[in-house]
Amino acid sequence: MTKNPILAAIATIACVTTASLAQVPAAATSPVVSRIWSFEKDSSQTERLSHILFDSLGPRLTGAPDLKRANDWLVQTYKAFGIEAKNEKIGTWRGWRRGYSHIDLVSPRVRSLEGTMLGYSPGTRKKDVTASTIILPRFKDSTEFVKWLPNVKGKYVLLAGALPTCRPRDDWATNATPESKARMDSLRDSVAKEWISRNVRGTGYNLALGTGDLGLRMDNAGAAGMITSRSKDGWGTIEIFETYNKKTPAVALSCEDYSLVYRLTESGMKPRITMNLDAKLLGEQPIYNTVAMIRGSEKPDEYIVLSSHFDSWDGSSGATDNGTGTITMLEAMRILKTVYPHPKRTIIAGHWAGEEEGEVGSKAFTEDHPEVIKGLQALFNQDNGTGRITRIGGAGLPNAAEHMTQWLAVLPPELQAQATYRGPGMPAGGGSDDFSFACYGLPAFGLGALNWDYGNYTWHTNRDTYDKIVFDDLKSNAALTAMLAYEASEDPTFITRERIDLAAAAAARSAQATPAGTFGRRGGFPTTWPACEKAPRETMPRLTR
Repeated sequence: MTKNPILAAIATIACVTTASLAQVPAAATSPVVSRIWSFEKDSSQTERLSHILFDSLGPRLTGAPDLKRANDWLVQTYKAFGIEAKNEKIGTWRGWRRGYSHIDLVSPRVRSLEGTMLGYSPGTRKKDVTASTIILPRFKDSTEFVKWLPNVKGKYVLLAGALPTCRPRDDWATNATPESKARMDSLRDSVAKEWISRNVRGTGYNLALGTGDLGLRMDNAGAAGMITSRSKDGWGTIEIFETYNKKTPAVALSCEDYSLVYRLTESGMKPRITMNLDAKLLGEQPIYNTVAMIRGSEKPDEYIVLSSHFDSWDGSSGATDNGTGTITMLEAMRILKTVYPHPKRTIIAGHWAGEEEGEVGSKAFTEDHPEVIKGLQALFNQDNGTGRITRIGGAGLPNAAEHMTQWLAVLPPELQAQATYRGPGMPAGGGSDDFSFACYGLPAFGLGALNWDYGNYTWHTNRDTYDKIVFDDLKSNAALTAMLAYEASEDPTFITRERIDLAAAAAARSAQATPAGTFGRRGGFPTTWPACEKAPRETMPRLTR
């Protein structure tokens, strides 16, 4: 290690060090790596597996029967490949069955509206419920809100602002005059400021990821239902998250249709909407991780973990979040079982439940399997869409970076040129399952993918479906992951646990970064190692965030 910590920090943080894989001296590609590459090109099963998982089984909301059905399919599929697998119970979560969502404007004209229930919403018992709409007004304070609250009884309450345009920003940037674009940007920002806060319109309540604690007040006040819209910067896309309502249904509409209903309400046209929603709250239900294993032949107590979360939001199929991560790891294990059936180290594929609720499944796994924490040689986590892997997170461990550089040097030239590796970098700070391992100071590598407009069109939306998968990229990811698992298994030495000095790294960046950011960070960079968090073993409501 470099003696000067400041110089070491400058050499390791991701934004300063950029080492292209193409710059790594190429070693001879091993016969196994070559066979992995050929096997995936010639006999990929990614399309068949994706069709079953996304088209037939569908979304995998934590606690829903569909998730358990998919868990069971995953176990059966692994066993058909000759790989041992099982479902491991990690706790319980609120259960919910989604049925159909019929949402229609019936006055002042008739139109079927594009929308669906939020996750975990009550239904209407398959009966038509017709009601007028009301906009949540602006209040001086929460006392004024409480006085107004009886007005919601028997009405559909609009709980979002209507955007002044549903055209994506890039359309405005391409076609609008500078003055027109500036005006529209200002209008958009004012709507966001008014509705996206911890004190929505002065109520003193929060919408969190759907209806939050504000929804519970409406629920108790006898609203007929709640209508919201978390539109993305894309044509027709909306985020579909959750509600904690017990009696009152909550639905999300597309930007276009929500804005229509909002304008009609605001102008006094007195729109009426009919909803017929089929759903059932099931109470706390068991939830499971699916774990597959190819046992090591020489070092069975040392582990390679292929990591992806299996759960999804359920506004569509959960294809790119994180179905493609799931298929990557499933296909990589299938390849390894054929090409490398007797690995030196044990290779595990972990398909985690409850990632969308705060990395529940992966945190539980680390608590339930201390032997894996002790013997982890490497973890590879993929969780950001269908695109080909173009960057690999460094985990914040200098020795891990040395090993990774050696593994990458023996990949096929096209894979070396495809990706970017930035040295030790930083440990994962949350938001995906590599965090659950990185907090222990383990070599947890994030496999970052090309965007493919993930944020605007598929991340947590009603458009995250099979047709969005880029299969050439998915096949490449499965092969690359299998190669990395092979190299990590064959590596003669165990990765040590020395960590970069985060405080020194932050100091090295402070002159170039913005002023102090969040707690525990300097200039937006972490100054302390992330702390591990205990896995919730039953539903943990998120009403205010």
